[in-house]
Amino acid sequence: MKSLKTYIIIGAISVSIIGTLLHFTYDWSGNNAIVGLFSPINESIWEHMKLIFFPMLVFSIISSKKPKDQYPCINSGMALGTLLGTILIPILFYTYTGIIGYNIAAIDISIFFISVIIAFYVAYKTTLSCKFHKYNSLLISLIIIMLVLFIIFTIIPPNIPFFIEA
Repeated sequence: MKSLKTYIIIGAISVSIIGTLLHFTYDWSGNNAIVGLFSPINESIWEHMKLIFFPMLVFSIISSKKPKDQYPCINSGMALGTLLGTILIPILFYTYTGIIGYNIAAIDISIFFISVIIAFYVAYKTTLSCKFHKYNSLLISLIIIMLVLFIIFTIIPPNIPFFIEA
C-alpha cells in the first residue's frame, strides 16, 4: 500500500461503484431473501443506508490488514467513517426534503456519493490523528449492532415512514 491517501481513494471509488450496483442486486437476484439482507429491497431510507454500510464494511475488513501495520488506528477510523457515512444518508435526505417539501432523484443519488466522500475523509483524518482509537471497541460494537439491525429490520420492518418505501 503506497499510502493512506491511496487506500482511501481506492476505498471511496470501490464503495461508490459497489454501492451503486448494490442498489440493483435484489431485483437482479429475483428477489432472493439472502441478497435482500445486504441490498435494498425497497425504496425506503433505511434500505438505502445499506448502499454505503455493507460495501464500506466489506472494504474495511478485506483491505485494512496491510495498512494496519503502518496505520494502527485504521480500524477505528474506518469504523467511524462507516457509521458516519451510513447515518448521513437519512440526515441529508430528511434535511433537504424537509426544506423543499419533496425529493428529487438527482439529489438523492448525490447524497449517496457525498456520504461516501465524507465517510472516507473522516476515516482518513481519524486514522491519522488516532483520536478515536480509544473508542475502537465501542465503534466495532456499534457496527455489529447496525449489522444486526439491518438484518432484523429487513425481515421485520417497523411500520414507520423511515422503513416504508418513499
